[in-house]
Amino acid sequence: MLIDWFTVCAQAANFLILVWLLKRFLYKPVLAAIAAREKLIADELQDAAAKKLEAQKERDDFQRKNEAFDHQRAALLSQATDEVKTERQELLDAARKDSEALRSKLQESVKSERETLNREIISRTQREVFAIARKTLADLSNTSLEERLGEVFTRHLHAMNGQTKEEFAKALKTSTEPALVRSTFDLPAENRAAIQNALNETFSSEIRIRFETATNLICGIELIANGQKIAWSIADYLMSLEKSVGDIFDAEVKPVVLAEAK
Repeated sequence: MLIDWFTVCAQAANFLILVWLLKRFLYKPVLAAIAAREKLIADELQDAAAKKLEAQKERDDFQRKNEAFDHQRAALLSQATDEVKTERQELLDAARKDSEALRSKLQESVKSERETLNREIISRTQREVFAIARKTLADLSNTSLEERLGEVFTRHLHAMNGQTKEEFAKALKTSTEPALVRSTFDLPAENRAAIQNALNETFSSEIRIRFETATNLICGIELIANGQKIAWSIADYLMSLEKSVGDIFDAEVKPVVLAEAK
């Protein structure tokens, strides 16, 4: 078989030209397109990874901030609770203090009213006693109230004995000042002389005395010497009356007032 070398060479040349054309106009653009596509995919993958990393970071930041917010909210809630408890306690303490102050004020008011009532009773009783005593003595005899008081006190001096007499005798001996006789009224001369004689006889010596009028005494006479005192007056009876009135007030009036205050 004869080989047509011209044809073979022509086909070989055509093949080489075809390969060059393919490489020149097809293979290189395809490789370039593939490379560009691979680069695009790689860039997108890198961008996606960066976005994923950023999203993870944002999620972590959000979670951290959320946890911090929860802690802050719990702290604020605890602080608010403590402040409410403190303010509540302060209000309770203030209310308790106000209540105690009001109770104390009411008690002082009750005490003041009681003292005023007692003073009024004593004052009225004193006036009534004086008036009744004067009228009674005037009706029964010609002896004045002042003279009668002097006579009663003289009998008390004569009746003195025991330890009271010893203590008063010692006080009279050690005193550098005259003994003081104080009376509600200005005693007549006869009463003064009777008291002087009673003292002299009772203590068996000449006793120096001076007389003084004391309007604060409630219908009475008292003898004072070196801190010792002998007294007789209607004040004792008035004090008993005052105590009785005070007991009645405490038992009946005061509890009602305090109950109303509560």
